[in-house]
Amino acid sequence: MPPKGGKGGKSKVSEPPTTEAKVFQTRSAKAGLQFPVGRIHRYLKQRTQNNLRIGAKAAVYTSAILEYLTAEVLELAGNASKDLRVKRITPRHLQLAIRGDEELDTLVRATIAGGGVLPFIHKSLTAGKAGIKKPEVGPA
Repeated sequence: MPPKGGKGGKSKVSEPPTTEAKVFQTRSAKAGLQFPVGRIHRYLKQRTQNNLRIGAKAAVYTSAILEYLTAEVLELAGNASKDLRVKRITPRHLQLAIRGDEELDTLVRATIAGGGVLPFIHKSLTAGKAGIKKPEVGPA
């Protein structure tokens, strides 16, 4: 005689089966990240040749790296915008933040559209102006 109310296996007749709904938790939440781990995993799988397998940890690690770099750039750009007393981060602030940090400057070797250039005046140009004296004009 088959057991009642189940798919098989041992079942307890005295207790009805619990219908607890499992709490759905994203891989980003499990890893404690804001960046989407599932989407990055999908992008990694799309970009491989010969349908190579991509491990689950690779997507978590890549998401963590991207989130850290984004937070770093945004913090420095926010500081640059505060120094200029504005509340909105513009491409100019991103340019100043990235070029002001030595490690980010080596990492991001790209032109930022609308970023402008860093303010720089060569020392020889400023020192030459102070050394020149005007000839004195005597009473004629």
